[in-house]
Amino acid sequence: MSRLHVTKDFWIGALRAEGPTFAAAVAEAPPETPVLSCPGWTVTDLTLHLAGIYRWVHSFVGSPVATAPPTRSQRPELEAGTTALQIWQQSYDQLMTLLDALDPEAPAWNWAPQPKKAGFWPRRMAHETAVHRWDAQLAIAAGEPIEAKLAADGVSEVLDTWLPAGRRLNHGPWHGVVQLTATDAGQDWFLRLRGEGVALLDTATIFDHDDHHARAQVAGTASDLLLALWGRVSFDTLGVTGERALLGGLRTG
Repeated sequence: MSRLHVTKDFWIGALRAEGPTFAAAVAEAPPETPVLSCPGWTVTDLTLHLAGIYRWVHSFVGSPVATAPPTRSQRPELEAGTTALQIWQQSYDQLMTLLDALDPEAPAWNWAPQPKKAGFWPRRMAHETAVHRWDAQLAIAAGEPIEAKLAADGVSEVLDTWLPAGRRLNHGPWHGVVQLTATDAGQDWFLRLRGEGVALLDTATIFDHDDHHARAQVAGTASDLLLALWGRVSFDTLGVTGERALLGGLRTG
């Protein structure tokens, strides 16, 4: 696994691109349009959900490290004379102001098994926004792929953050190595599944004595890999060989 080098500026740039594109899709859709990739949600639900995430992050990032997880804010309520998109825009603007001035090395709580530094959050918000932008565009039948470098980093985030934090959709006795290949980003990931545990392997180092041969291989664009990990598309739409059942241990959400 050779992770692409990315920085806070990269994630801020992604937010500046993905945010307005999300807003444009929402503006085009009637408020009650179903979001097919988020069953049971409308475009209004999706918009308020993302606004609520932004507000929650804004409420604690930049403050001293919390001794306990911050209280998760509720989804914003629509008030008379306001729209979901207006609430989202205000929340987005506030978040961008915060992140622009943020020191990535400053202390900040996060839920992952990673250093409690503020740099976690520009990355998390970039990927949260990109996937939900895809959701919003799908609702108007205009889904565009996530940019390859951003999507490749999003795959890395699932494998180095979400799965090690135990945030996998399907819990089970998964055992074996899975290889993911982003055909448009020149990047491979090898993930060892050990029951509830996972380990992202660095192929530049010597493997341990356990069997390290990939029992399942998945190849596709970085965007399709990321969307499959998030359950937006089926792994069946990618090139899969080997033990397909192992892929159930990679889903997050």
